[in-house]
Amino acid sequence: MSPQESKPQEAQEKHDAESALKRNPHGDFSKVQASRPDWDESTQWHYTKTRDPNWTYGSGANDKTAASKSHVSIDPYAEGRPPVANYKLLISGIVPRPIGILSTRSKDGSSTNLAPFSYTQLFNHDPPVFGVGFSGGFDNAKDTLKNLIESGECVINIISDHYIEAANACAINLPYGQSEWAISGLTPAESKVVAPSRVKEAVFSIEGKLMNTQEFESRATPGKKTGVLAVIEGVHFWVREDAINEDRSLIAPEVLRPISRLGGITYARVLEGFEIPRPVLRQEQEHGKLGDELLKPKVEGQ
Repeated sequence: MSPQESKPQEAQEKHDAESALKRNPHGDFSKVQASRPDWDESTQWHYTKTRDPNWTYGSGANDKTAASKSHVSIDPYAEGRPPVANYKLLISGIVPRPIGILSTRSKDGSSTNLAPFSYTQLFNHDPPVFGVGFSGGFDNAKDTLKNLIESGECVINIISDHYIEAANACAINLPYGQSEWAISGLTPAESKVVAPSRVKEAVFSIEGKLMNTQEFESRATPGKKTGVLAVIEGVHFWVREDAINEDRSLIAPEVLRPISRLGGITYARVLEGFEIPRPVLRQEQEHGKLGDELLKPKVEGQ
């Protein structure tokens, strides 16, 4: 079978694997969607107080019953436990997760790709370093990973609520060579340092260059490659003009309006926040907020 002929087969295999995850808990999502309240455009970003503004050192959790609740012990490699169970558990527990929609281009420039990834995170600021996780190994690399490895470049675009449906459309299992830009209707805009286009609708975009990758092997099925971590350096930023402050150091949450990923097919809007200063020991002592009785030597295991 030629490489060209194998592409549709690979796409079908990826589609079958995705279907096996059964993220959608509903038989007919359109009916469930119709039963829910309409999107409330009037809801705007706002600040609240913290849950307990009068909290004092040593007070513990606000919910005093939390420590008395029972827990279930789970061995991720227990006999009969499929890896997909760990996947579902982790994506429902490590939340909320930012979503980066990655724009890439093949090395020869003949093919582009646009795909969302909720395994996206910031790890350092000098240099700016980001991590993106891909399911599957190098031997079964999706278009985004293939393009990233061969060209060494990408653009990470942060998803906001004003284009969530278009971004989600980019996750569809298109046959190789067909454009996510076209089916999403998103607008490609010229980048400054890298070749891939940025998403013009994105409030915040990061042009990136690949630093290194690490492939992971399954514990449950030794020899099977299950994922790749791509470490990417941010080399140029784009921020919408109405979202950035005067010294270009802070993005306004009320303009960014980021979308986060929860478990399954659940997403969330970020429309509410609170502020809580980071404590400084000397200042807390001087203000009488932290007494010496709570400053105890560390005990092994705590």
